[in-house]
Amino acid sequence: MPATPPTADAPQLQQATLGGGCFWCIEAAFNQLDGVVLAESGYSNGHHPAPSYEAVCSGTTGHAEVVRITFDPTRIAYRQLLEVFFYLHDPTTLNRQGNDVGTQYRSGIYTHDEAQASTARDVIRELSESGAFDAPIVTEVVQVSNYHRAEAYHQGYVAENPYQGYCAVVVRPKLAKFQKTFSALLKTAS
Repeated sequence: MPATPPTADAPQLQQATLGGGCFWCIEAAFNQLDGVVLAESGYSNGHHPAPSYEAVCSGTTGHAEVVRITFDPTRIAYRQLLEVFFYLHDPTTLNRQGNDVGTQYRSGIYTHDEAQASTARDVIRELSESGAFDAPIVTEVVQVSNYHRAEAYHQGYVAENPYQGYCAVVVRPKLAKFQKTFSALLKTAS
């Protein structure tokens, strides 16, 4: 989806594409942020021309599970999205997030322009220098390519299936911590 052209009353929207393990949790968190118009689950940076969930899970397509975020940069900065991203997953484990193992679960920042790539490298350098993590950050920073929206049943999965085992045991507690830590960035109830 190309960025929306600005109008007199609407700012130009931007996109960010981030891979941090299972996309269900990442999508659920980003959709709660003020300034995020939409976070959708998808697959990126693989070689298959039309990946399916089953194919991506097999590890044969080269794709990462990602979340594509459409956001208003006048309300939330790309750097803030990256701060949330690094909070939500472990960027120090190669091709793994918890019990999810495979290249599809790799940590990745798939950039849409050089400014995003520069910001991503700066944030990783700052986190590394600060000792924020006990091990080196292995997050790849590469240009986004071959993005595909995930199947409809993956979109809003946590909201639609809050009592499903993985959502109840893994995602809900993580989202509760995220909401407490980033309360100032959350959308307000209308």
